[in-house]
Amino acid sequence: MQLRSQYDGEILRLAVPALGSLAAEPVYVLVDTAIVGHLGRSQLAALGIAATVLTGLFGIFNFLQYGTTAQVARAEGAGRRETAAQLGAQALWLSLAFGVAIAVLVAALAAPLVAAIGGEGQTAEYAETYLRIAALGLPAAFLALGGQGYLRGVADLRTPLLILIAGNALNVVLEVLFVYGFDWGIEGSAWGTAIAQAMMGAGFVVVIVRRTTDLGLLRPQPALARRLLSVGRWIFIRTTSLIAAFVLAGATAARAGDAPLGAHQIAFQLWIFLALVLDAVAIAGQIIVGRELGAARAERAYEASERMIWLSVALGAAFAIVIGAGAELIPRAFTSDAATLDQAALLWPLFALTLPFSGAVFALDGILIGASDGPFLAASMAVAFAVCATTLGVVLAAGWGIRGVWGAIVLLVLVRLALMGARFRRRRWLVTGWA
Repeated sequence: MQLRSQYDGEILRLAVPALGSLAAEPVYVLVDTAIVGHLGRSQLAALGIAATVLTGLFGIFNFLQYGTTAQVARAEGAGRRETAAQLGAQALWLSLAFGVAIAVLVAALAAPLVAAIGGEGQTAEYAETYLRIAALGLPAAFLALGGQGYLRGVADLRTPLLILIAGNALNVVLEVLFVYGFDWGIEGSAWGTAIAQAMMGAGFVVVIVRRTTDLGLLRPQPALARRLLSVGRWIFIRTTSLIAAFVLAGATAARAGDAPLGAHQIAFQLWIFLALVLDAVAIAGQIIVGRELGAARAERAYEASERMIWLSVALGAAFAIVIGAGAELIPRAFTSDAATLDQAALLWPLFALTLPFSGAVFALDGILIGASDGPFLAASMAVAFAVCATTLGVVLAAGWGIRGVWGAIVLLVLVRLALMGARFRRRRWLVTGWA
């Protein structure tokens, strides 16, 4: 890998604010956890259940964001500014429609959703209450997904970051006021979140409307909406398969006992945290690749993509060194339980091993999303899921424990890397132009 590249400046310019935006969601959850945690064990457990439902929904429907970014960037690269603006409007209409539908379902099915995750008694009542109130903010939260997708597509990552920072700040103020000032308990936390999300959604709508000089471009365009959905459905399948693999891994760890599950939770949450940095480079890949292919500059798209892959691998390798060196100390920052620490020691080398390969996978994922190579992404992820799920079944039957669970996760990463790497080298994803 070269020490410097002509693409480094733009990658950094896009990746840094993208990282800030990606970090906003975990901060949101941490603030809720810190405030609700002082109310009691049942309230904290209820928040955990509700957060699991809502985080899963946002993950599954992130195609509203990623698919929009790829298509808008391609239109911008092709010089079709009006089309890019129309795509942004369609992203908002689609996000609003999905947001309203999901909000109704969450409110109506709060009880069975909570029961499916294992909520019981007072904890279940608190979780149902939280979900029904938080559902009011879902349409606006989905608008924020579509709005971010458009602004990323036009390479404006500063505005989403500012809106998300403002929304997080408002969330802190409202939750402290409602939970402690008005003594509303966990309901106050839910209302604070819903209102903050409503303000963020409104902020994205205002920004996009102001950027569109001709308001006629904002009206519904069925053909463009279908184009977004045609890309989004494949990303939906890819994301759902990925989340399903992680859920199965967690369930398999849980069946191995409390100590293995605790060790898995420590490693997996650290992996998710480190993935934020790697995903920031992937977002830069979505933007750059979409734009260069739209402008019919296939060679530049390929060269920039190679650079992003190597940068992600280097970052992943750096993380691996830190994680490996901290094998004794890092787990102790999360627990002092001897059995959990013993289980963490078993999985830790595998955890560190995944990181350089994960760096390449994240970059390739962003590159192929930017190229709108949805059918391949969905198919390759389905294959990786099948391998991971089969391995986890063997792990469970053979009683291989936490080391077997993380071996399955390593396989998931390696299968994705092999399939996407081969696709990248064959260059069949380098489809140029708008049409």
